[in-house]
Amino acid sequence: MARRSPPRNGVGGHDFDSKKKRKVAEIYQALNSDPIDVATLRRMAISEGGLLTDEIRCKVWPKLLSVNTDDLPPLPAGKELREDNKDYQQVLLDVRRSLRRFPPGMPDDQREGLQEELIDIILHVLKRNPQLHYYQGYHDIVVTFLLVVGDRLATALVEKLSTHHLRDFMDPTMDNTKHILNYLMPIIDQVNPEVHDFMQSAEVGTIFALSWLITWFGHVLSDFRHVVRLYDFFLACHPLMPIYFAAVIVLYREQEVLDCECDMASVHHLLSQIPQDLPYETLISRAGDLFVQFPPSELAREAAQQQAERTAASTFKDFELASVQQRPDTVLRQRFRERLRGEERTKSILTKPRTNRFVKLAVMGLTVALGAAALAVVKSALEWAPKFELQIFP
Repeated sequence: MARRSPPRNGVGGHDFDSKKKRKVAEIYQALNSDPIDVATLRRMAISEGGLLTDEIRCKVWPKLLSVNTDDLPPLPAGKELREDNKDYQQVLLDVRRSLRRFPPGMPDDQREGLQEELIDIILHVLKRNPQLHYYQGYHDIVVTFLLVVGDRLATALVEKLSTHHLRDFMDPTMDNTKHILNYLMPIIDQVNPEVHDFMQSAEVGTIFALSWLITWFGHVLSDFRHVVRLYDFFLACHPLMPIYFAAVIVLYREQEVLDCECDMASVHHLLSQIPQDLPYETLISRAGDLFVQFPPSELAREAAQQQAERTAASTFKDFELASVQQRPDTVLRQRFRERLRGEERTKSILTKPRTNRFVKLAVMGLTVALGAAALAVVKSALEWAPKFELQIFP
């Protein structure tokens, strides 16, 4: 039985359960709408608690990825997939090493069966999409889908994800992966120049975050509940959101970083050991805030080492176009502009002369406040749904 969540911010367990029930009801209302209300599903996946249960994820994840669950292709036999497959041996080695990704206490025969299914899913996607190239860490993403939705649906979801969100990681070279990593330091610089400059002085680079990015944190987080919560968030967002989440982890550990010896080995060792007790909901909110404040288009000049249009991230339109998928971002943008006007009047000290941005965040305090504001907007949307949505989404 899942452990009951503690009261939040002084709110009793009964109130939390009531909010959870309202959220579940709104998710199913969105699923039963004609057409399905994908905008609400995205908002539910982003907001506090995410999609709540694996049963709901089985219904909502396909909608977030536009996968038709009524027309899933049958899986080919494993033997057919494995014969003369250039990736089979590497996939086999990686899957055999993935014991920790399965629930503790799972019987060996059940785990071994799932590992065989994991191999087949990976090989099936690669065979159907020869332009994709396997990378070590891909199996960490695939196993998450397998454990949540089962092999047949996982195959369809992973194939769509691999040709969209993960496409850049599956190129023949790591050039586009490196390009995405190049967004990390500009994000940190916008929020906390001191941490940015310290890391630059230490010459630590960004390789410590590579496994975070290419596995969507599945490889580095030990609690499966935290992994699927992040997957809810990432599936509802822009493909670059994992790098924003990586940035907020570094920023959250600001004092640890600044207290560290300013050399590459020490800082890399610190940052590569990701804490397991992170305040995930707070960091998710902060990542969303930073994406709104400093969208990829504004950071591209600093991050670009190649043509921006070559990456999947640059062609993904969520949170950038006035479309159904952008609505959660519109809420955050409106809230941020209101708060920013107040901050400009009362806290001009935050203005940095070395940037043309009229306010540059120098501390995480404002980001914390924005996170709370963003969650408040989302919670209001949950509580007042149709009326609220009509007011802000003309």
